Amino acid sequence: MAAKDRLPIFPSRGAQTLMKSRLAGATKGHGLLKKKADALQMRFRLILGKIIETKTLMGQVMKEAAFSLAEVKFTTGDINQIVLQNVTKAQIKIRTKKDNVAGVTLPIFEPYQDGVDTYELAGLARGGQQLAKLKKNYQSAVRLLVELASLQTSFVTLDDVIKVTNRRVNAIEHVIIPRINRTIEYIISELDELEREEFYRLKKIQDKKREARKCADRKREEMRRQGYNVTTSEEAHNILENDGDEDLLF
Repeated sequence: MAAKDRLPIFPSRGAQTLMKSRLAGATKGHGLLKKKADALQMRFRLILGKIIETKTLMGQVMKEAAFSLAEVKFTTGDINQIVLQNVTKAQIKIRTKKDNVAGVTLPIFEPYQDGVDTYELAGLARGGQQLAKLKKNYQSAVRLLVELASLQTSFVTLDDVIKVTNRRVNAIEHVIIPRINRTIEYIISELDELEREEFYRLKKIQDKKREARKCADRKREEMRRQGYNVTTSEEAHNILENDGDEDLLF
């Protein structure tokens, strides 16, 4: 196993426990990010369907508004200059709200009418019905444009967040978790090797002690044959035992 395929860590029981806890955290994080990506994908597809539906409806609304403008121009003449000269402030304004989807904040634009209609009495001489229809159609077009802008903004925001989330999910699934698994395998193999080395060392020590005991027994046997009085450690008197000691009087 190459060193670059695993984390640089000293193999020990503590390191093994640490890696197992990191693996559990990475697995849990992968599951949470996967659920987040699925929720974002669901909302993304929903917004995409609404955008297609709104754009289709937008074509029809703009067509009706253009026809209404043509009818007003045919009935009352050109009113563009009159409207432009009398405009002081916008009647339809936009307020912003926020929507939270799996921790992602999406802006929502909402149109509202501020003040009264300046041209409420316009068209009393002629073309009043066509002017009312024109205002209604263009108000619908403006509200639809605001809704489309809100959907497009949410669409772009979700697209960026989904890309980042998918990259994180893939990184955890294909890089981080396999690297932690390889590190745990490396730690287990090194600990097994250390246990085998320790077992072999203890076995060699026992063999050395056994050989030394046999050699000492042979030497004692030899000295006994030569007439020396040799006692073993088992036969030697224990000075810590108090049995048989005489009392001393001072």
